[in-house]
Formats: sequence, C-alpha cells, structure tokens
Amino acid sequence: MEAIDIKSVYFVGAGGIGMSAIARYFLHQGVAVAGYDKTPTPLTRQLNDEGADIHYEENPELIPDCCRDPKTTLVVYTPAIPDSHLEMVYFRSHGFDIQKRAQVLGTLTKAYKALCVAGTHGKTTTSSMCAHILHQSKADCNAFLGGITKNYGTNYILADSEYVVIEADEFDRSFHWLRPWITVITATDPDHLDIYGTKEAYLESFRHYTTLIQPGGVLIWHTGLEMTPDVQEGVRIYTYGRDAGDFHAENIVIDNGEITFDFVSPFGRVDHVSLGQPVPVNIDNGIAAMAMAQMAGCTDEELRQGMASFEGVDRRFDFKIKNDRHVLLSDYAHHPQEIYQSAKSIRELYRDRKITALFQPHLYTRTRDFYKDFADSLSLLDEVILCDIYPAREEPIPGVTSQLIYDALRPGVKKQLIHKEDVLKMVSERDFDVLIVLGAGDLDNYVPQMAEIIERK
Repeated sequence: MEAIDIKSVYFVGAGGIGMSAIARYFLHQGVAVAGYDKTPTPLTRQLNDEGADIHYEENPELIPDCCRDPKTTLVVYTPAIPDSHLEMVYFRSHGFDIQKRAQVLGTLTKAYKALCVAGTHGKTTTSSMCAHILHQSKADCNAFLGGITKNYGTNYILADSEYVVIEADEFDRSFHWLRPWITVITATDPDHLDIYGTKEAYLESFRHYTTLIQPGGVLIWHTGLEMTPDVQEGVRIYTYGRDAGDFHAENIVIDNGEITFDFVSPFGRVDHVSLGQPVPVNIDNGIAAMAMAQMAGCTDEELRQGMASFEGVDRRFDFKIKNDRHVLLSDYAHHPQEIYQSAKSIRELYRDRKITALFQPHLYTRTRDFYKDFADSLSLLDEVILCDIYPAREEPIPGVTSQLIYDALRPGVKKQLIHKEDVLKMVSERDFDVLIVLGAGDLDNYVPQMAEIIERK
C-alpha cells in the first residue's frame, strides 16, 4: 500500500482488536502512532511497547505534539466512540482528516488482492485460518484480523505479498468501505438490530456488500443463506458448506478429539485434511478458508500443512483445560446462532459428559431482540449459569436483564442467575465436568483464575 501522505496517525479507541491491527500496520510503516482508550489492556500495553503513545484519559491536552498538525495527521476512530468524545470534538473543530477504521481498510483493499471474510459469525476463525494457510505458503499474505491468532500471538501479519486477508465487519455497515477480490460470506443471521432496525435492512446490507467485489473477483457464500447476491458482471459465484456446495467435505471422521475430512473443490480434491484445532464447527470454517487459499494459488500440500498446523484464535473455542476429568474452554460466541454452533460442536465432542455454560449476555439491545433465541441455543446444554448483561456501548433498557433468557430456557435445563463478582467463588464450590464460558464481554478476564481453581481440584 502507498502510505497516505501523513507523518502521524492518532487512534480514538486504540485498544480495539481491529484498531490495534491497523495501528501496528502504521508502526511498521515508520509513522508516529498515538491514541486514546478507556482502560489499559494487554493490547494497548503491547502497542506502547511497540512504540505507540497511548493514554487513558479523555483529554485533548494529552494528544501529543506530533499529532496536532491537521496537514500531517490522520485520525482513525471506531464507531463505538460517541460524537461527544472530547478528543473527537477537538479533531473535528480543527479540521483533521478523520476516517473510520473501515475506511482505512478500504484503502488497503484497493492496493492489494483482498481476501475478505464477512458474516454474522465464523469470520474471525475463517479469516485467521486463511491468513495462516497463505502465510506459511509460497504466496504469503498481509492480514488484519479480529482476534489474536495463537500461531503468531497477534492480530496482524505483515509480509511482502500481493495478498491481504481482512475480516469484513458488518457492524455500522463498515464492510461497505471494502473492495474484495475474493470474499466469503459465512452467515447472515440478523444481528446489530440497534444499527439496522430490521432483518430486511441487515440482509440488504450484505446484498450491497456483494456489489463491491472487484470485476474478475469471486464470491464464495455458505449454502442456505437468505440473502440474494448482486455481483458485478464477471464475478464468479461459488457455494460452500460442510455437507453440500461447490466446496464441501466428505469422509468426515470425528474420533478421540481428532477431526479429519476430504476437501472437495471445483479445482481438485485434497484428501485427508486434519484440523489442527479439532472442533466440528471448524470443518465449515476450514472449507471456506481453504477455498480462498486454493484460489489464491496454494498447493494441496500447503492447504494440508496450513490446516494441520492452525492452532486457533484466543477466545474462539479456546481450550484451557482438556482432560478426562475436567474440560474448561472459553468462546467469544455472543449471538444466538454462534452459541448454537458452539453448543452443537461441544455436544459432538463430548456426547456423554455433563456440559455447563457460563454465559454473560452482550448488549441490552441484543438481549431484548434475541432472548428467546439465546434460550433455545443454550437449552442444548445440561446447565446454564447466567451473569448480568455486559453493556459495552449501551445504557440500560428498563425490563431487559438476563432474567429474560433465564425464564425462556427449556424445562429440564438446570439454571442459575449469578453476579460476575461471585463467579470465582461459585467455581471453587462446584465440581464441573465440561465448563464453557460464553460471551463477548469481560467475563473472560476470570478464565485464567477459573483454570487455576479447577486444576487444583
């Protein structure tokens, strides 16, 4: 990418998973990087270690001198930042070039061959898998990911390659800034209705996204999606799925914690693919990742090696303890369909064991819109322990609490409501067989301590 003619970049919301990846890109370009975030996190501390100047007080006086010239400073912000944010007010009133994170990614997609992964769920794992396959192949790639890959310990890959892998986020219609060369669409189950309002508007947003694929490009979408693609002339369309589609799996074997299958593609078959992160839902994700990597020129052996050596993504079906007595894992699932996929996968892996979910709902609006669907998905498990809602960017909505999900759980499911502060005490007093911690909030911060408590037993 030709760097924009800038000397410094300032990030408002620097610690977000997607923002920090772009911050790292600019650090690698030798540009001065600074920014604000609400609280210190491992990501912001890492950015500071790598040369960024991040602070945690909403105060324009803390903006460093290198970021005070509108002619040489680009300001990047995340949609979660309110218009009233004092630093944003400062930048707007002083005429700075202010761009959403997605706009900057859009510039990148015009400069590289962009392999983008969109969809309600599965996009972080699928894009991370694809990036790993490509990075360890002759093709190589750059990547901007929505999670920390275990193979690299980062959400960003820099390489001398014509390819860039990008997680295409539909929140706030961010993915409309992108210009994919190849895109996968994993799922279109309605989400972010606080932004979109209706299911129809959500599906329309995905339709519009397909119009942005570059001429000569490719759309690979999951079988059975409700949306209707609307691609430019010359864009090829393929389907994929676990059991059906132009790209699919055959001879799936799930046995003793291992998963293998044959990858069937219009461009040739790759037998005996082994999943390095053996979770049933990753069969679907792996097919999509291999489809993109194969079309970008990866050989059969590179596909096999990439899939076998993929170690997963933090908080995506992330095993912390895995033995005959106890299993503890953390999963970022925060939409009913994601939770359904997680519950189905863990059931497939542990057919005869008692499975407990500890779930922290994410957002009041999402809970209000989908509490019955959350209850249906969670009811696939034996026991459900619900924490208070994690508000993120939202104010409370009267009458919207975790009780809505609790009351809608199916008869026969053991259930409990608990405050987050009481979680560690509860884990120390109970003996769990398989415990999965679900949600996109801050409950995951307790998982290392949970693991210590369980291992002491």
